[in-house]
Amino acid sequence: MKLKKKLRKKIQQLEKRLREGPEKLARLKRKLQQVQSAEGLKAARKSAARVSANRPTSKASTSGEKPRPENKVKRKLNLSPEGRAKLSAAMKARWAAKRAADANAASSSADNQQSPPAPPQPPQNRGDGV
Repeated sequence: MKLKKKLRKKIQQLEKRLREGPEKLARLKRKLQQVQSAEGLKAARKSAARVSANRPTSKASTSGEKPRPENKVKRKLNLSPEGRAKLSAAMKARWAAKRAADANAASSSADNQQSPPAPPQPPQNRGDGV
């Protein structure tokens, strides 16, 4: 008799849990959706604020000038002092090579412009008369 009572009680508890399960699940889903929509609104507000903060003023367009593109924000490199010195030396070498190449190109073009064109040479007569 006790076994029968215990089984009925267990069955009732299981049925109760099964009835409450879908309700609890629905409640949790609603809560999750609310949190997600709140986060979406927050992100949208942040991006809108970021866009409006970065938007250039429209003074240039009213004066008839072309709007200049904004300068990119330079990223700061996390370099050690040794790495910074190495990069500095490499850049100085590159700039020196570029200056030398420009100087060579300028001098060679200047030489070509200053020298007069060579006079045409008279045809050479061959001994056979041709």
